Order: sequence, then C-alpha cells, then structure tokens
Amino acid sequence: MNIDEARTAIIQTIGRVNTLYQGVVFDEWVLVKLASGPGMILSYQGPRADTYKARFLADINSLQTEVGRTPLQLGDFVFTHGADGTHFDACMRIGPACYLFCNHTTKPMSEIRQNPLWLNAQKPFAELGAKFQADPVV
Repeated sequence: MNIDEARTAIIQTIGRVNTLYQGVVFDEWVLVKLASGPGMILSYQGPRADTYKARFLADINSLQTEVGRTPLQLGDFVFTHGADGTHFDACMRIGPACYLFCNHTTKPMSEIRQNPLWLNAQKPFAELGAKFQADPVV
C-alpha cells in the first residue's frame, strides 16, 4: 500500500470509529516512518497542525513503553492506559518501518472507554490493522 492509500484507509476508518462511538474517539492522527536514522512524518491530521511536531517525541512516550513490552507485528495495535491531553492514545504498526499514532487531544482513553459504545467502535480499528497486515505501507 502506498501513503495515499494508507491515508484514505485511515481517514475512512477513523470516521467509522467515530460514527459507531457517536462521538469523537480520535481527533488527531499521525503517520510516521521510524528508521535507524531520523524518523519522518508522512502525514498528519488534527487540531495541532502547527505545533504537534515540537512535542511529538514526548507525546508518544507512554506508547513507546507499551510497544517496548511487546513489539508490534504488522497490523498489531496497542492502546495506552495513561495518556491524556496531547499524549497519543493508540499506536498501530502499518508497515515494516511505518506506524500510525492516534489521539484524542482533550479526553483521556479512560473517559472514552467508559462509554458502552466503545467496544463496538473498536471493530473498524481492528479491521484496519488486518488491512495493513495484508497490504503494509511500503
């Protein structure tokens, strides 16, 4: 899958997640390539377009801890329990060196999970993981 196809799939999936949740689960996402050298931001959508880069490494810190415990395979994802504010809530491995980070910039995941619609809203996100497992970003 190329970057444009990945962006389209991500936008459609987050739309479905938010529809099933009947509210906003993720109001921002960033697609990154992490390599042995400096990483590269491939795409961003959200309310902090002018400022997210300055805090990106700090904002993925809690997810790095989660991912470090169990390295992600293609299509795998993890949610962090301790993120709030600008700290990213979810990470999905979508290619050999590409990752999707998702966040709600004003609500912690603990609050989002309290809504009973949360369980059903996760299904499109899991389906997105399966899509990237079958056709990773290259």
